[in-house]
Amino acid sequence: MKTRKLITEAMLAGLALILSYVESLFPLSIAVPGVKMGLPNLVIVFALYRMGTGSAVRISLVRVGLVALLFGNFYSFLYSAAGAVLSLVLMALLKRVKGLHTAGVSVAGAVMHNIAQIGVAILILGAREIIFYLPPLLVSGMLSGIGIGIAAAVLIRRIPEKMTGF
Repeated sequence: MKTRKLITEAMLAGLALILSYVESLFPLSIAVPGVKMGLPNLVIVFALYRMGTGSAVRISLVRVGLVALLFGNFYSFLYSAAGAVLSLVLMALLKRVKGLHTAGVSVAGAVMHNIAQIGVAILILGAREIIFYLPPLLVSGMLSGIGIGIAAAVLIRRIPEKMTGF
């Protein structure tokens, strides 16, 4: 891997980590546990479009690992890793669809992230009733996905390619 790309990925992973921390300062989980703004996904969507799938995967996995290590535990790692991997797979596939806006890709990623986390919760806790959290999580995921996708589109358009080199 070229040094410039490695440094850019490291900086973006650091930014995603910071956004994860900032997000934790504004808990939205009053009515439904697990509702978040999805701020780190802004970095992931940007990296996916600007640097490619491999970079987005590396940045996401580094962020998930560091967040679990610094602020979470093994279970939070499982929830986040499942959500990150499945949402990235779907976003990478949808990115190839001509004419699909980054907001659509981001919404799909957010929805898949929520579905994956509910699936892991059902497996870990053995309580299928958790599925009832899914509808409000999907609504919040769609709303945050739209915002994150639009913000990512603005960043992709406004940050010159020569700044990232990719």
